[in-house]
Amino acid sequence: MSTFRTLLVGAALAWTAAVHAFPTKPVRIVVGFPAGGPLDQHARLLTDKLQAVLGQPVVVDYKAGAGGTVGAQDVMKAPPDGHTLMLANTGVMVINPALYSRLPYATLKDFTPIARTAMQPLALLVNPNVPAKNLQEFMAYAKSKPGQINYGSAGNGGISHLVPEMFKTATGLFMVHIPYRGSAPAFTDLMGGQVQFMAESIPQAAAYHKQGKVRALAVTSRERNPALPDVPTVIESGLKGFEVVGFYGFLAPAGTPKDVVAKLSDAFGRVMQSPEVKSRMVSQGADPAFLGADDFAKFLASEMPRWADAVKKSGAKLD
Repeated sequence: MSTFRTLLVGAALAWTAAVHAFPTKPVRIVVGFPAGGPLDQHARLLTDKLQAVLGQPVVVDYKAGAGGTVGAQDVMKAPPDGHTLMLANTGVMVINPALYSRLPYATLKDFTPIARTAMQPLALLVNPNVPAKNLQEFMAYAKSKPGQINYGSAGNGGISHLVPEMFKTATGLFMVHIPYRGSAPAFTDLMGGQVQFMAESIPQAAAYHKQGKVRALAVTSRERNPALPDVPTVIESGLKGFEVVGFYGFLAPAGTPKDVVAKLSDAFGRVMQSPEVKSRMVSQGADPAFLGADDFAKFLASEMPRWADAVKKSGAKLD
Protein backbone atom coordinates (compact mmCIF):
# COMPACT_ATOMS: atom_id res chain seq x y z
CA MET A 1 0.00 0.00 0.00
CA SER A 2 1.38 3.41 -0.92
CA THR A 3 2.34 5.87 1.77
CA PHE A 4 -0.37 8.29 0.59
CA ARG A 5 -3.07 5.63 0.71
CA THR A 6 -1.88 4.53 4.14
CA LEU A 7 -2.23 8.09 5.38
CA LEU A 8 -5.77 8.35 3.94
CA VAL A 9 -6.85 5.09 5.54
CA GLY A 10 -5.30 6.13 8.84
CA ALA A 11 -7.08 9.49 8.77
CA ALA A 12 -10.41 7.83 7.97
CA LEU A 13 -10.00 5.35 10.82
CA ALA A 14 -9.06 8.14 13.22
CA TRP A 15 -12.11 10.18 12.19
CA THR A 16 -14.40 7.16 12.59
CA ALA A 17 -12.94 6.42 16.03
CA ALA A 18 -13.39 10.06 17.07
CA VAL A 19 -17.03 10.03 15.98
CA HIS A 20 -17.80 6.83 17.89
CA ALA A 21 -15.97 8.17 20.95
CA PHE A 22 -17.91 11.45 20.90
CA PRO A 23 -17.97 13.43 23.09
CA THR A 24 -14.30 13.57 24.02
CA LYS A 25 -14.51 16.81 26.02
CA PRO A 26 -17.13 19.09 27.66
CA VAL A 27 -20.06 20.14 25.50
CA ARG A 28 -20.69 23.89 25.40
CA ILE A 29 -24.25 25.18 24.98
CA VAL A 30 -24.35 28.78 23.80
CA VAL A 31 -27.30 30.93 24.85
CA GLY A 32 -27.54 34.21 22.96
CA PHE A 33 -29.29 36.05 25.80
CA PRO A 34 -28.40 37.11 29.36
CA ALA A 35 -28.36 34.65 32.25
CA GLY A 36 -31.60 34.16 34.13
CA GLY A 37 -33.96 34.41 31.16
CA PRO A 38 -36.28 31.73 29.74
CA LEU A 39 -33.63 30.21 27.44
CA ASP A 40 -31.15 30.00 30.30
CA GLN A 41 -33.75 28.27 32.49
CA HIS A 42 -34.50 25.81 29.70
CA ALA A 43 -30.81 25.04 29.15
CA ARG A 44 -30.16 24.44 32.84
CA LEU A 45 -33.21 22.21 33.11
CA LEU A 46 -31.62 19.80 30.62
CA THR A 47 -27.89 20.02 31.37
CA ASP A 48 -27.64 17.69 34.39
CA LYS A 49 -29.41 14.81 32.71
CA LEU A 50 -27.76 15.53 29.36
CA GLN A 51 -24.28 15.24 30.79
CA ALA A 52 -25.26 11.98 32.49
CA VAL A 53 -26.29 10.58 29.11
CA LEU A 54 -23.26 11.92 27.23
CA GLY A 55 -20.71 11.16 29.91
CA GLN A 56 -19.11 14.60 29.70
CA PRO A 57 -19.76 17.93 31.45
CA VAL A 58 -22.25 20.25 29.74
CA VAL A 59 -21.65 23.95 30.31
CA VAL A 60 -23.83 26.95 29.46
CA ASP A 61 -22.06 29.91 27.84
CA TYR A 62 -23.77 33.29 27.46
CA LYS A 63 -23.12 35.30 24.30
CA ALA A 64 -25.84 37.95 24.55
CA GLY A 65 -26.53 40.65 21.98
CA ALA A 66 -28.51 41.69 18.90
CA GLY A 67 -31.51 39.46 19.51
CA GLY A 68 -29.44 36.30 19.78
CA THR A 69 -27.33 37.08 16.71
CA VAL A 70 -24.04 37.28 18.63
CA GLY A 71 -24.52 33.80 20.04
CA ALA A 72 -25.53 32.41 16.67
CA GLN A 73 -22.33 33.76 15.08
CA ASP A 74 -20.24 32.20 17.83
CA VAL A 75 -21.72 28.77 17.15
CA MET A 76 -21.61 29.17 13.37
CA LYS A 77 -17.82 29.71 13.54
CA ALA A 78 -17.14 26.89 16.02
CA PRO A 79 -15.54 23.59 14.93
CA PRO A 80 -18.29 21.30 13.58
CA ASP A 81 -17.50 18.45 15.93
CA GLY A 82 -20.61 18.46 18.13
CA HIS A 83 -18.90 19.96 21.16
CA THR A 84 -20.50 23.40 20.60
CA LEU A 85 -24.28 23.70 20.41
CA MET A 86 -26.70 26.61 20.36
CA LEU A 87 -29.98 26.73 22.24
CA ALA A 88 -32.17 28.93 20.07
CA ASN A 89 -35.74 30.11 20.01
CA THR A 90 -38.20 31.19 17.32
CA GLY A 91 -36.70 34.67 17.15
CA VAL A 92 -33.11 33.58 16.53
CA MET A 93 -33.87 30.93 13.94
CA VAL A 94 -36.97 31.95 11.99
CA ILE A 95 -37.80 35.60 12.80
CA ASN A 96 -34.34 37.19 12.62
CA PRO A 97 -33.71 36.07 9.02
CA ALA A 98 -36.74 38.10 7.94
CA LEU A 99 -36.25 40.94 10.41
CA TYR A 100 -32.57 41.88 9.99
CA SER A 101 -31.50 43.32 6.63
CA ARG A 102 -27.87 42.23 7.14
CA LEU A 103 -28.03 39.03 9.18
CA PRO A 104 -24.63 37.32 9.38
CA TYR A 105 -26.04 33.79 9.25
CA ALA A 106 -28.52 31.71 7.26
CA THR A 107 -30.50 29.27 9.40
CA LEU A 108 -30.76 26.37 6.99
CA LYS A 109 -27.26 26.83 5.56
CA ASP A 110 -25.03 27.62 8.53
CA PHE A 111 -26.47 25.26 11.15
CA THR A 112 -27.30 21.59 11.61
CA PRO A 113 -30.55 20.97 13.52
CA ILE A 114 -30.12 18.58 16.45
CA ALA A 115 -33.40 18.52 18.40
CA ARG A 116 -36.47 20.56 19.15
CA THR A 117 -37.24 20.25 22.84
CA ALA A 118 -40.24 22.48 23.56
CA MET A 119 -43.01 24.63 22.21
CA GLN A 120 -43.98 27.82 24.01
CA PRO A 121 -47.55 29.11 23.64
CA LEU A 122 -48.61 32.63 24.47
CA ALA A 123 -51.69 34.07 26.14
CA LEU A 124 -53.76 36.92 24.69
CA LEU A 125 -54.34 39.40 27.50
CA VAL A 126 -56.35 42.53 28.15
CA ASN A 127 -56.45 45.14 30.87
CA PRO A 128 -59.20 44.14 33.38
CA ASN A 129 -61.11 47.36 32.62
CA VAL A 130 -61.66 46.29 29.01
CA PRO A 131 -65.34 45.22 28.86
CA ALA A 132 -64.65 41.80 27.34
CA LYS A 133 -64.80 38.48 29.18
CA ASN A 134 -63.77 36.33 26.22
CA LEU A 135 -62.05 36.65 22.86
CA GLN A 136 -65.24 37.03 20.83
CA GLU A 137 -66.36 39.91 23.03
CA PHE A 138 -62.94 41.55 22.69
CA MET A 139 -63.06 41.21 18.89
CA ALA A 140 -66.45 42.91 18.84
CA TYR A 141 -65.22 45.63 21.18
CA ALA A 142 -62.05 46.29 19.16
CA LYS A 143 -64.04 46.31 15.94
CA SER A 144 -66.25 49.05 17.37
CA LYS A 145 -63.17 51.15 18.16
CA PRO A 146 -60.86 50.96 15.13
CA GLY A 147 -57.44 52.46 15.87
CA GLN A 148 -58.35 53.18 19.50
CA ILE A 149 -57.00 49.92 20.95
CA ASN A 150 -53.28 49.88 21.68
CA TYR A 151 -51.30 46.72 22.13
CA GLY A 152 -47.91 46.51 23.82
CA SER A 153 -44.94 44.31 22.98
CA ALA A 154 -41.41 43.66 24.22
CA GLY A 155 -40.03 45.33 21.08
CA ASN A 156 -40.26 45.56 17.31
CA GLY A 157 -40.09 42.25 15.48
CA GLY A 158 -40.26 40.00 18.54
CA ILE A 159 -42.80 37.25 18.99
CA SER A 160 -44.94 39.46 21.28
CA HIS A 161 -45.17 41.91 18.38
CA LEU A 162 -45.78 39.41 15.59
CA VAL A 163 -48.43 37.26 17.28
CA PRO A 164 -50.82 40.25 17.66
CA GLU A 165 -50.04 41.12 14.03
CA MET A 166 -51.07 37.60 13.01
CA PHE A 167 -54.20 38.03 15.14
CA LYS A 168 -54.96 41.32 13.39
CA THR A 169 -54.53 39.67 9.98
CA ALA A 170 -56.81 36.78 10.96
CA THR A 171 -59.56 39.06 12.31
CA GLY A 172 -59.24 42.23 10.25
CA LEU A 173 -58.96 44.33 13.42
CA PHE A 174 -57.14 47.66 13.46
CA MET A 175 -55.04 48.02 16.60
CA VAL A 176 -52.00 50.24 17.21
CA HIS A 177 -48.64 48.73 18.16
CA ILE A 178 -46.73 50.30 21.08
CA PRO A 179 -43.23 48.76 21.34
CA TYR A 180 -41.36 48.73 24.66
CA ARG A 181 -37.83 47.83 25.73
CA GLY A 182 -38.72 44.44 27.15
CA SER A 183 -41.85 42.77 28.45
CA ALA A 184 -41.69 44.21 32.00
CA PRO A 185 -42.50 47.82 31.06
CA ALA A 186 -45.10 46.61 28.56
CA PHE A 187 -46.79 44.60 31.32
CA THR A 188 -46.68 47.62 33.63
CA ASP A 189 -48.56 49.72 31.08
CA LEU A 190 -51.00 46.89 30.32
CA MET A 191 -51.90 46.70 34.01
CA GLY A 192 -52.09 50.49 34.17
CA GLY A 193 -54.36 50.74 31.12
CA GLN A 194 -51.98 52.69 28.86
CA VAL A 195 -52.22 49.72 26.47
CA GLN A 196 -55.25 47.48 26.36
CA PHE A 197 -54.01 44.27 24.74
CA MET A 198 -50.88 42.11 24.77
CA ALA A 199 -49.57 38.65 23.86
CA GLU A 200 -47.15 37.19 26.40
CA SER A 201 -45.61 33.87 27.45
CA ILE A 202 -47.66 31.71 29.77
CA PRO A 203 -45.81 31.86 33.14
CA GLN A 204 -45.93 35.64 33.53
CA ALA A 205 -49.38 35.84 31.97
CA ALA A 206 -50.76 33.16 34.29
CA ALA A 207 -49.32 34.81 37.40
CA TYR A 208 -50.84 38.21 36.65
CA HIS A 209 -54.13 36.68 35.45
CA LYS A 210 -54.56 34.80 38.74
CA GLN A 211 -53.84 38.02 40.66
CA GLY A 212 -56.54 39.82 38.65
CA LYS A 213 -54.05 42.34 37.27
CA VAL A 214 -54.72 41.26 33.66
CA ARG A 215 -57.37 39.08 32.04
CA ALA A 216 -56.34 36.13 29.86
CA LEU A 217 -58.82 35.66 27.02
CA ALA A 218 -57.20 32.80 25.09
CA VAL A 219 -54.02 30.81 24.57
CA THR A 220 -52.41 30.41 21.16
CA SER A 221 -51.67 26.67 21.32
CA ARG A 222 -53.86 23.90 19.89
CA GLU A 223 -54.60 22.54 23.37
CA ARG A 224 -55.37 24.36 26.60
CA ASN A 225 -52.41 25.08 28.85
CA PRO A 226 -52.14 23.45 32.30
CA ALA A 227 -51.17 26.81 33.83
CA LEU A 228 -54.41 28.37 32.55
CA PRO A 229 -56.81 25.41 32.41
CA ASP A 230 -59.97 27.55 32.33
CA VAL A 231 -58.77 29.75 29.47
CA PRO A 232 -59.81 28.49 26.02
CA THR A 233 -57.61 28.34 22.97
CA VAL A 234 -57.95 30.86 20.15
CA ILE A 235 -59.28 28.01 17.99
CA GLU A 236 -61.95 27.19 20.59
CA SER A 237 -62.82 30.88 20.62
CA GLY A 238 -63.82 30.79 16.96
CA LEU A 239 -60.64 31.44 14.93
CA LYS A 240 -60.16 28.16 13.12
CA GLY A 241 -56.59 27.16 12.43
CA PHE A 242 -55.05 29.90 14.59
CA GLU A 243 -52.19 28.11 16.29
CA VAL A 244 -49.07 30.20 16.91
CA VAL A 245 -46.41 28.98 19.32
CA GLY A 246 -42.73 29.64 19.80
CA PHE A 247 -40.17 26.87 20.07
CA TYR A 248 -36.87 25.98 21.70
CA GLY A 249 -34.31 23.86 19.91
CA PHE A 250 -30.65 22.90 19.75
CA LEU A 251 -28.43 23.32 16.70
CA ALA A 252 -24.78 22.65 15.82
CA PRO A 253 -22.51 24.26 13.22
CA ALA A 254 -23.07 23.19 9.61
CA GLY A 255 -20.94 20.22 8.64
CA THR A 256 -21.28 18.36 11.94
CA PRO A 257 -20.87 14.62 11.16
CA LYS A 258 -24.14 12.71 10.81
CA ASP A 259 -23.12 10.13 13.42
CA VAL A 260 -22.47 12.89 15.94
CA VAL A 261 -25.79 14.56 15.10
CA ALA A 262 -27.58 11.24 15.59
CA LYS A 263 -25.87 10.67 18.95
CA LEU A 264 -26.76 14.15 20.19
CA SER A 265 -30.34 13.91 18.94
CA ASP A 266 -30.74 10.55 20.67
CA ALA A 267 -29.30 12.00 23.89
CA PHE A 268 -31.84 14.84 23.91
CA GLY A 269 -34.61 12.33 23.18
CA ARG A 270 -33.60 10.26 26.20
CA VAL A 271 -33.46 13.35 28.43
CA MET A 272 -36.92 14.41 27.24
CA GLN A 273 -38.39 11.08 28.39
CA SER A 274 -37.77 12.05 32.02
CA PRO A 275 -41.05 12.78 33.89
CA GLU A 276 -39.16 15.25 36.07
CA VAL A 277 -37.90 17.20 33.05
CA LYS A 278 -41.40 17.27 31.53
CA SER A 279 -42.99 18.45 34.78
CA ARG A 280 -40.45 21.22 35.36
CA MET A 281 -40.67 22.30 31.74
CA VAL A 282 -44.43 22.77 32.04
CA SER A 283 -43.90 24.81 35.22
CA GLN A 284 -41.61 27.09 33.19
CA GLY A 285 -44.40 27.66 30.65
CA ALA A 286 -43.12 25.43 27.87
CA ASP A 287 -44.74 22.32 26.43
CA PRO A 288 -42.41 19.31 26.02
CA ALA A 289 -42.32 18.69 22.27
CA PHE A 290 -39.32 16.65 21.16
CA LEU A 291 -38.37 16.34 17.51
CA GLY A 292 -35.26 14.52 16.32
CA ALA A 293 -32.75 16.03 13.92
CA ASP A 294 -34.50 15.25 10.61
CA ASP A 295 -37.97 16.25 11.79
CA PHE A 296 -36.61 19.42 13.41
CA ALA A 297 -34.99 20.37 10.10
CA LYS A 298 -38.33 19.94 8.31
CA PHE A 299 -40.07 21.94 11.03
CA LEU A 300 -37.65 24.85 10.65
CA ALA A 301 -38.09 24.87 6.87
CA SER A 302 -41.88 25.04 7.28
CA GLU A 303 -41.82 27.76 9.96
CA MET A 304 -39.55 30.23 8.15
CA PRO A 305 -41.98 31.37 5.42
CA ARG A 306 -44.80 31.68 7.94
CA TRP A 307 -42.89 34.07 10.21
CA ALA A 308 -41.33 35.89 7.25
CA ASP A 309 -44.87 36.69 6.09
CA ALA A 310 -45.75 37.99 9.57
CA VAL A 311 -42.65 40.21 9.62
CA LYS A 312 -43.47 41.58 6.17
CA LYS A 313 -47.06 42.42 7.10
CA SER A 314 -45.94 44.05 10.36
CA GLY A 315 -43.52 46.34 8.55
CA ALA A 316 -40.82 45.63 11.14
CA LYS A 317 -37.20 45.87 9.95
CA LEU A 318 -33.88 46.08 11.82
CA ASP A 319 -30.34 46.74 10.57
